[in-house]
Amino acid sequence: MDDSERFAAGMKKRRQVLGDAWVERSITRRNDFNGDFLDFLTRSCWGDVWLRPHFDDRTRRIIVIATMIALGRWEEFRLHMRAALVEGKFSQDDIKEIILQQAVYCGVPAANSAMKEAGEVLEEIGKSKA
Repeated sequence: MDDSERFAAGMKKRRQVLGDAWVERSITRRNDFNGDFLDFLTRSCWGDVWLRPHFDDRTRRIIVIATMIALGRWEEFRLHMRAALVEGKFSQDDIKEIILQQAVYCGVPAANSAMKEAGEVLEEIGKSKA
């Protein structure tokens, strides 16, 4: 694939994973400063890595969510968790199990923060169980 084909394929995958609404918001925030960076992300992250055949999207989502917990990147954690729940059809229990797994490998403080962030996202999208 050339760069324009990789960009088009990456944009399609990005929309599939994150949802059209999120991607459209991102596009409206595009400017002269961040445009090259957004193009790079679309081509490399979405057009190269997410389109590789080895892992399915569910597995990639789990890896990304777990990595965001490990790194304490809560904005990205919330983005990918929300997308997994809405676009990826993850359940509340799927998210809970990822966080429990990460509590062992990343530590309780990281998992504690993840539970807080996850609870807020679940409430925001109306998927919170009592």
